[in-house]
Amino acid sequence: MEQDTHKSGFVNIIGNPNVGKSTLMNCLVGERLSIITAKAQTTRHRIKGIVNGDNYQIVYSDLPGILTPAYKMQEMMMRFVDESLQDADVLLYLIECGETKYNESVIGKLQKINVPIILAINKIDKADSVLLEEARRYWSELLPQAEIVEISALKNINLDVLLQKIVEKLPFSPPYFPKDELTDRPMRFFISEIIREKILLQYKKEIPYSVEVVVERYEESPEITRIGAVLYVERDTQKQIIIGRKGSAIKQLGIASRSDIEEFLGCHVFLDLSVKVLKDWRDNDLIMKRFGYNQGI
Repeated sequence: MEQDTHKSGFVNIIGNPNVGKSTLMNCLVGERLSIITAKAQTTRHRIKGIVNGDNYQIVYSDLPGILTPAYKMQEMMMRFVDESLQDADVLLYLIECGETKYNESVIGKLQKINVPIILAINKIDKADSVLLEEARRYWSELLPQAEIVEISALKNINLDVLLQKIVEKLPFSPPYFPKDELTDRPMRFFISEIIREKILLQYKKEIPYSVEVVVERYEESPEITRIGAVLYVERDTQKQIIIGRKGSAIKQLGIASRSDIEEFLGCHVFLDLSVKVLKDWRDNDLIMKRFGYNQGI
């Protein structure tokens, strides 16, 4: 029977901001599902990527970086992390060489759970042997039950070893998703994430963190796909910055976003961006649920 030979499981990727979780997720899945920038809090949602082998299915989850919440949206983001500790078949905890900062609450839970933990030390291409040995010693004392694997997601070092360790720890089970499925998220979600990535890259300070992107129109035709997206901000001043002088900033945003969306969809795209003010939306439970921050919980 299939469940006697086939392995399937949920592998949840957690870690502090800026350790390379999204880069690792994309490398493991083989597709660009998670957006990547150098800024903290790039990942807001729980994003699943599905990988199938001859005798296994891995459902990866890229989670928001672990932080101390400052407003309700961040509280909701940390709920994704808390839930990931409970529903994982394997936990992949990603750190950087030399990293000693950790959330005591999360580590405390990891020390008690009865779930296989793989501690992946990332960016080893930038570390020497002394730093690596110190990292191994420090984290093996903190999480003695974790198996340590040294990798570089960006340089594709030891990702085959990491995959082998993950498959070894998966439970025997038939697949959870059809073999041709890549993710459980709809197309509109990934389009909104592409636009949000460009906002993170183009705008400074608080602006990117105050913006939510909602794709409200998605119409396919043989010639072109027409997409209408609304950028919600918290204040009128933010709206003015997003639009820019005579619309120059939002025009630049549209050009950069459309290029990546066309590559993602593999077709010509007409992209219409508009901006609306939704006062203090990051602290409004109803609005955040409308924006999907309760999904995956």
